[in-house]
Order: sequence, then structure tokens, then C-alpha cells
Amino acid sequence: MRYLSHTTSDIEKMLKKTGNSSLDDLFKTIPEKLLLKKDLDLPEPLTEWDLNQHMDELSLSMAFSPKQKIFIGAGSYNHYIPACVSYLLSRSEFSTAYTPYQPEISQGTLQGIYEFQTMITELLGTDIATASHYDCGTALSEALLIALRKKKKIKKVAVSSLVHPHHRQIINTYFKPLGYEIIEIPFNQDGTTDFSYLEKIDDIAGFALQSPNFFGCIENLKAAKAAANLKNAFLITSFTEALAYGILKKPGKLGADIVAGEGQSLGISQSFGGPGLGILSSMKKYIRDLPGRYVGKTKDKQGRNGFVLTLSTREQHIRREKANSNICSNNGLNAMTACMYMACAGKIGIKKIAQLNHDKAVFFKKELEKIDFTIPFQAPFFNEFVVKVSDEFKKKRENLKSKGIIAGLDLEKYYPLLKNHYLFCATEVCSRKDIENLVKEVK
Repeated sequence: MRYLSHTTSDIEKMLKKTGNSSLDDLFKTIPEKLLLKKDLDLPEPLTEWDLNQHMDELSLSMAFSPKQKIFIGAGSYNHYIPACVSYLLSRSEFSTAYTPYQPEISQGTLQGIYEFQTMITELLGTDIATASHYDCGTALSEALLIALRKKKKIKKVAVSSLVHPHHRQIINTYFKPLGYEIIEIPFNQDGTTDFSYLEKIDDIAGFALQSPNFFGCIENLKAAKAAANLKNAFLITSFTEALAYGILKKPGKLGADIVAGEGQSLGISQSFGGPGLGILSSMKKYIRDLPGRYVGKTKDKQGRNGFVLTLSTREQHIRREKANSNICSNNGLNAMTACMYMACAGKIGIKKIAQLNHDKAVFFKKELEKIDFTIPFQAPFFNEFVVKVSDEFKKKRENLKSKGIIAGLDLEKYYPLLKNHYLFCATEVCSRKDIENLVKEVK
């Protein structure tokens, strides 16, 4: 989209309409001491072709697939997106992220969201799902708020330290102003959450953990449910890799009360970090507690199927004090993308893609072990895993960048005790040749 600035005439007309004599009048409510009194230190303007060249040069400083071979997941995964998904998504009927409030003119979009909800519940083994949120971190925070609202007198929750670090930051942003306490649960030597730690703490409203967790390890959700039951707390599970549940047991079937997740893997491009697709799903008894929108199916006077916005617990629709959330977005276009991807792949396809992801990662891990990389965590994993390397690897990793290879994520930033530990990932788009080339370079 080209940017065409307002002309002097345009500005004068707008000022006259708003009753202001100058642009400065629009900002007169800002205290004088906060106003900038000097010109911004900006470079000279560029012509359109010079600007395009500048943007091209900036883009070359970024690592992106397939030009670079990126062996990092950590919440954003490079997957193959079928051409039919990209084509259908480009159609004007779908190209909106706005909520369809008028069912008489929005049946197609409403049906798409209804199908999305249905497929998400089948993927996760739950009863209901709302029509998406900003991202997994937001959905997980909302899930914990549900637990606190249901356990009115308890102001404390437990969160696994293996929940994605960014998501834990989002939870903290939500909870700190509200005065809620967050207890971080440590992890075991095998790379999974230490459920026994729950026995050492007082009453909690909910217990949140991620599976596969940030280390890529698969958590024992059945044991997690037992630990949560001992505290009479909600079990809230999350995930960043939705395709994992093509082969893993479904969290809803293993006792999770609420499941939050990231749907970026379901046909949504990485786009340098966003936008994503927040998923929130639960058992039917919590249908009025979930924030967001819920599309239902009904019949019209002629007996034909029709789709309507059945529930919407947002402050735009009901009294603010009764609203479950004042910050949620439909992310409708991304929900529609995930719906198209799941319909395109089907149950068998998603299972095959998931298995391929796992097989590629197992092969990758074995190849790294051949060159004396240590695997510190022995718990089962899906498509990413942690390796421990020598001190020389960091320098080698920097050299590999110049060759278009991004070799793992340094975990020390997130877990200071894990120096020389890197998180690697392989998805179905990683070829055997790419993996062997990385191993050869490192060796």
C-alpha cells in the first residue's frame, strides 16, 4: 500500500472542521513540560526508488527461510503452507480480520469460524473453543484469570518455568497490577516440570504448564492433573506447536480443564514474529467463562442451517463489569487460515505431518550426537530439543550465520544456569541435506 501524505489544503480543511487553527492545537492537552521543543534528528527524505532500495538492503540483514537454513523453533515454526490455503485466503470474501456481527450478510465467515472451533476441539480433545485471541501468551493469561475468578478467595497461581519465557512475561504483565501472585515451578533433570514442588506451596487457583515445553520435552499431563487435583486447582495446559497434537495424546482427554495455545503452525507464515493465532479451549461447563466469541449453529424458518454469534463476553457487547475480557481480538483472518489448513490436511494429513516433524528431529538429534554434542534432557520430545556444546561453539555459530545457517537458540539468556545449552528444531521443511550440511560444518 502506497503512502500519500495529506496536502496543505487537506490539513486546512480538517482543522477547520475540527475547530482548530493549527496542528499544534490538536495536542494542547499534553502538558508543556512533556512537549519536544526541537526538531527530530531524522535523515533527509528519500525518493521512492531510493527508499525501496534502502528497504531491500535492510531486508538482507534479516535471516529468513528458505534463503537461510534456520534450525530454531522456540514458539515460531517454519512449516510448508499448501498453495490452496494461500490462494483461498487471498480472496476478497475472507480478507478481513473484523468480527462478523451481522449474520444475515456474514454466513460464510461465521461458518468458517464454526468449523475452526470444531476442528480445534477435535485436535485438543476438548468440548468448546472460542474464535481466537491475540496469541498463546494472551490466551494463557486469560485462562489463568478464569481460574482465579472461579476460585474467588485464592489470589495465587503456579506456572511452570518451562512455559515459554515470553508467555510468562505476558502473564506477569497481566497479574502484577492486579496483585496476584505467580509461583514459578522448577524443572527436573530430564527437562520436564517438577510436579512434586506443588506439595510445598499453599493453595493455588490454577497450575499452568506447556507441552511440548520450551525445551521441546513432552510433559506427563496425566501426572500434572493428579498434582493439580491435590491442590484442588485448575489444570491449564498450553502449547506453541499445534501440530504436535497430530500424534500426541490430547490434553482435554488427559484432564486439562483449559487449553491455551499458539496456532501459527496451522498454515500461518512466520512473518518475522507475527501475527499469531491465540487458541483457547475448554470443557463445556466453562463456556460462559471463556473470553472472546463463540459461534453457534442453528436453523432458520425454512429449516436451513444458519450460523450466529452465540456468545460474546466482551465489554463491547455486555456490561463492562460483567465482561470476562476487555482485551481480546478475533484475529479472524488467522483463524480462517488455520481452518483452511486443517481442512486441507485432514486428520490423516496432520498426523503424517506431525510424524514427519518428529522423525526429522530424531534424525537431527542423532546426527549431532555423532559429533559429541551432549543431550542433557532425556524426556521424549516432538520436533525440538536441547543440546549442550563446548565453549568454541558460540564462535562457530557466528561463522555459520555468514553461510546462511542459523544453528539453534542460545538458552543462557532465558535460563542463566544453562550456559552452552542450545535449543534446536527441525520441521518437515528441513531436508536431510540441510541437516547433514549443518553437522558437517560444525564438525
